[in-house]
Amino acid sequence: MARTKLVCTLGPASATPKMVQGLVRAGASVFRLNFSHGSPEDHARMVALVREAEAAVGKPLAVLVDLPGPKVRLGRLHPDPFPFKPGQRFDLRPGGEGDERGASTTYPGLSNDLREGDRVLLADGAVELTVTGVDGPLVRTECVRGGTARSGQGVNVPAERLGLPAVTDRDRESLARALDMGADLIAQSFVRTPGDIRELRSLMDVRTVPIVAKIETRPAVHDVDRILEEADALMIARGDLGVELPMEEIPLIQKELVRKARAAGRPAIVATQMLESMIQAPRPTRAETTDVANAVLDGADAVMLSGETAVGQYPFEAAAAATTIAAHVETRGAAFRAPDPPARPLGVGAAVAHAVGSIPFEDLGIVAITCYTETGRTARLLSAERPSVPVYAFVPPEDVRRTLSLLWGVESLPAEVPADTDAMIALMDEGLRSRDLAQPGDSVVMAAASPAGRTTTNMLKIHQVGAPA
Repeated sequence: MARTKLVCTLGPASATPKMVQGLVRAGASVFRLNFSHGSPEDHARMVALVREAEAAVGKPLAVLVDLPGPKVRLGRLHPDPFPFKPGQRFDLRPGGEGDERGASTTYPGLSNDLREGDRVLLADGAVELTVTGVDGPLVRTECVRGGTARSGQGVNVPAERLGLPAVTDRDRESLARALDMGADLIAQSFVRTPGDIRELRSLMDVRTVPIVAKIETRPAVHDVDRILEEADALMIARGDLGVELPMEEIPLIQKELVRKARAAGRPAIVATQMLESMIQAPRPTRAETTDVANAVLDGADAVMLSGETAVGQYPFEAAAAATTIAAHVETRGAAFRAPDPPARPLGVGAAVAHAVGSIPFEDLGIVAITCYTETGRTARLLSAERPSVPVYAFVPPEDVRRTLSLLWGVESLPAEVPADTDAMIALMDEGLRSRDLAQPGDSVVMAAASPAGRTTTNMLKIHQVGAPA
């Protein structure tokens, strides 16, 4: 299996027990629920399907809930879909039914945030409008690039002037539901500043889960270093990002964001249109194959499929294709990988992980790295080093095991809390042997806190499997 993780979006095409378990067999370890679509009942059923698959396959699976965020959408269009033609005049209104002269949006205050000459994109850039004037609550526009848009599709305006709050009322309601359902990760849409993440985290109250900051606005790209200090992971959401910024900038921005995330020790997900043609075709295009490969070579922790698995005709084939491409590139593409990012500021735990990463595994015959962790931090530090052997993390809390499903090269395994350091080494040794992950006499690296129960990783041990602690 690939060490780069696969995130699959669930939807009408994949929300069955057989399909979810099939996606796991194809390589998925994280399942995304897009709360912009579907009903609460749909979402609850999808979570139940993931938990059912988790029990059936015997491995931890994470549920990633994607909050709607402050996205502006079109109201009802008439006709629907609506054909836009160059030169056509079209008003954006605070309310009312759509007609050939205009339509409403979900943001009544839109006219306060736009000015003459601004560019407005509809339906992920399928239609381009230019603001010709603002008349009270009406935004007058002219179509400069024709296309088709449907009711409810997105309206993209300059994010730095958008007056919508970072966390909307719908986000608050969605977050509460997601936590009640047992979500393992929360993706925050349209992040603009580090304060947006702090605000969302403050709403979690007692049950705090990791936040994945979706980078899809110009302000977020410019402030990504400070955002990385607050977020637990990063998603390079190329759909809205490619609408917000010129398309030719996106490939280099992707590489820069992955590099910065790795330098900060945060997992990075590359998302949107990875295998878009597989919504309707059983095989990806050569360009899409190269796109997935480049995400792996850039050093992404995970790639994400959206419509391919949510509404596509070939969800299993799309997941299998992504995993196959990633595994091949990991095996054969070492010479083409992006160089390691600048060293992170080192604490004791990070220094131990960095030391583990510098070990000549092949020369010493080391077959694996193991760690014992209750918070997941040791596993995250080891994953960031991108070692050439698997990382097996022994983790007592089930919710932590699930969150580690996003980390590159990490497989999390259940464990009891050990009484002391010798018991901790023994449980890792027995855990490897009982699962045929290593054989007696094999050499493995062990990293953990010693004495057992400390919060800082400070132990590095080269251990021979089957030998006494």
